[in-house]
Amino acid sequence: MSNTLQYYPKYPSVQDLKKKAKKRMPKFAFDYLEGGCNDELNVWRNEEDFKHILLMPRYLKKRKEVDMSVDLFGTTYSAPFGIAPVGLQGLMWPNAPDILAKAALKHNIPFILSTVSTSSIEQIAVLTESKFWFQLYHPKENSLRDDILRRLQDVECQVLVVLVDVPSFGLRYREIRAGLSMPPKHTLRNFIQAATRPIWALETLRAGMPSFATLKPYMRKGMDIKQLGKFMNDTFSGKVDADKVRAIRDLWPGKLVVKGVVSEEDAELCAQIGVDGIIISNHGGRQIDAGESTIQSLKRLVTHYKSKYKIMIDSGLRSGPDIARALACGADFAFMGRPFMYGVGALGNKGGDHTIAMLKAQLKQVMEQVCCERPEELPSCLIK
Repeated sequence: MSNTLQYYPKYPSVQDLKKKAKKRMPKFAFDYLEGGCNDELNVWRNEEDFKHILLMPRYLKKRKEVDMSVDLFGTTYSAPFGIAPVGLQGLMWPNAPDILAKAALKHNIPFILSTVSTSSIEQIAVLTESKFWFQLYHPKENSLRDDILRRLQDVECQVLVVLVDVPSFGLRYREIRAGLSMPPKHTLRNFIQAATRPIWALETLRAGMPSFATLKPYMRKGMDIKQLGKFMNDTFSGKVDADKVRAIRDLWPGKLVVKGVVSEEDAELCAQIGVDGIIISNHGGRQIDAGESTIQSLKRLVTHYKSKYKIMIDSGLRSGPDIARALACGADFAFMGRPFMYGVGALGNKGGDHTIAMLKAQLKQVMEQVCCERPEELPSCLIK
């Protein structure tokens, strides 16, 4: 029996991809990807708490072939994980959202596009044959919200994800020390960092400077970088409360998911509103440092809300075993952001393919080892 990876055996883990990506990405771009709020304790906590989740193998159980496929919102996916939304993906690696969207379609897993990513709704719809999800940063003006929803309906977006965990922007010390702003400024320091990463620089020249492609129709032509930053602050500095989610539920005819839920109060409000699912997330530790890890939030919420809607998770997962741990704790599905960006940063156009294949191989090995034929069987292996 061989567990050799299909693509690049030199990079059999997310950690290997991360090391390679750090050597290929400019420091300001890598720091933007890595950075967490304040002292980054919750970034560490998200990853560390997964390590304490243990599974019990049952070696004498009758074995069948592992089938990792799952049904979610009327679609059968090849594995119980997908690609989480990441802002400014094209800054970290040119054309990153396009690379990952195409890989997601090829491997039949969901890809979530962020409002503040660097490819447009329409571009990703073409690349994924409309098999994509969209994460909405709720704008202050309802007219802008309504137009974005119209565009999503026009391209038959599968699932709308409303982000609720950014009532204010996190204080990320790495970005402050680096002088990194949204969008990034053209500084001498950033230019020098880019010059030391020639592959990134050449690919960026070919692709063009990244921009908020989905939001371009709402920006004044000729807007310079300083004005663009003000536009973003003025447009998306609004808090999302239950009434705003309820209004979207009334407007959106498709599947609706709320991302950023970690408390019983919010989980209950989501049930009352009638959403189709929640993603337990703390924004990868980028918004609050004094919060609990997502796996701890999952273990609290799954008992009471598993029967009300689909419960998914992101933030902190770094491997196939972590996906298995999340499912064993009751999650219906898992999403990962940074690992896929490491993959693209390390391997460019092949990074999406490799990272998906790698995670599938890791998850399959865990399921074979604990003798689980299907992902939904994993809770029976959890050591409580």
